[in-house]
Amino acid sequence: MASNSGPADGGRKKNDDKDVPPPLPAPLNVPVADSHTHLDMQSSTVEDALAKAASVGVTTVIQVGCDLAGSRWAAETAAAHDAVWATVALHPNEAPRIVLGDPDGWSRQGAREPGGEAALEAALAEIDRLAALPQVRGVGETGLDYFRTGPEGMAAQELSFRRHIDIAKRHGKALVIHDRDAHDDVLRVLQEEGAPETVVFHCYSGDAEMAKVCAAAGYYMSFAGNITFKNAQQLRDALAVAPLDLILVETDAPFLTPMPYRGRPNAPYLIPVTLRAMAEMKDIDEDALATAVAANTARAFGY
Repeated sequence: MASNSGPADGGRKKNDDKDVPPPLPAPLNVPVADSHTHLDMQSSTVEDALAKAASVGVTTVIQVGCDLAGSRWAAETAAAHDAVWATVALHPNEAPRIVLGDPDGWSRQGAREPGGEAALEAALAEIDRLAALPQVRGVGETGLDYFRTGPEGMAAQELSFRRHIDIAKRHGKALVIHDRDAHDDVLRVLQEEGAPETVVFHCYSGDAEMAKVCAAAGYYMSFAGNITFKNAQQLRDALAVAPLDLILVETDAPFLTPMPYRGRPNAPYLIPVTLRAMAEMKDIDEDALATAVAANTARAFGY
């Protein structure tokens, strides 16, 4: 909570509000789902987050696992709440930490010793077990991330990605992809392994040409609040060419809060802000976009 102390005239310093949640947007007429969120990284309780979301027409959320602890939590939370479905995975940046260690401890688990490929295989076996659960509707977020992980971690990332593709196919679950600075390699691995029936590019980060490739393959493209950022014209161009039946909307909360609230905490209740911006960008009626997004998300995650 921002402090009330400040200049004598009652004004606020520019960053005083950065920890204050944005206000509730006007409710949507057509209920939709947040296709990718991290309730375990948000400050409110699950119950409060779901209640706020439902009050503005966000009636379903997909809780996404990024490591073993988070994937177990996602599965447990989905089992306990009708409005929540889960996905489970080792994040692309998690795989190199398991194999090579994490001496700086910047991940949520703190410093870790190198475990080698055997440790990665053991972790993947647990993801495989969790993926069989009925409340788990996706395997992800997995993929490749060349922003945080350097060349030394690429082999572990790619091995992990290939294993997740296999897990998704064997269990008949959606594959949820994290692709950062790795578009060509992500598409290559999908082609080499043979993509699962359902593929979702979470927080779509490619350009319009890649969107055409994804559309031709039948891959879903999920857009987040960063599509509203000033420097995100390539995302708006991608949305323009993305077919209506392959578009999802997400928060990736607590990250990527849409304008005009960038830098403040994100949460599922802010989906209407992003969806309305997307409708304007795509020159489509808000209710029509919400109807399509709701149907797409239910189809992608099989609920």
